[in-house]
Amino acid sequence: MVALYLGIPTANIPIEGVTVGGQRDIDSGVYYGWAGLSPSNATKQDTTSLHSSSTTAQVPHANGEAPDALLSASAASATGEKENNVSDQTAATGTVYPMVMSIGWNPYYKNTVRSVEVHILHHFAADFYGRHMNLMILGFIRPEYDYVSKESLIEDIKTDIEVARRSLERPAYAEFRHDGYLLDFEGKGDVAS
Repeated sequence: MVALYLGIPTANIPIEGVTVGGQRDIDSGVYYGWAGLSPSNATKQDTTSLHSSSTTAQVPHANGEAPDALLSASAASATGEKENNVSDQTAATGTVYPMVMSIGWNPYYKNTVRSVEVHILHHFAADFYGRHMNLMILGFIRPEYDYVSKESLIEDIKTDIEVARRSLERPAYAEFRHDGYLLDFEGKGDVAS
């Protein structure tokens, strides 16, 4: 978890099994999209706060209505309906969150193994270790860079988070949060470690 050392918590997932548009040969870099988490104590919490690199903020819809960036399968319609009963729904289905992720070698840390690190734009009160995560990658932010300082790396990560947040507010990207794939955990038993 390289980003955790930087104060930005990440979920690390194996590069095997990650595909973009059916292709396994994914360029290193920073991407954004949606992450569906299987039900856990972590997904049963306040659904209005999203994790920003150093603060908690509400993220309004592009249409200006109340935030519902965190969604369960049947809560909150695409038109911005508020999510009032999410705890009951997430208990059974899981929750969808905005995310930014890095695929690469982390050259600043001289890693010898390529990794996938997902930062969910939400502050969790509990860990979600051992849970399934489905990812939908919607866009590319930038290629992977080496950095001369930790501070410049952190500055770019904060920028990546803001780019992801703003991009996912756009209606064309926001509607993908309702895709059934994100909360399809049926038949998934083993969790990669």
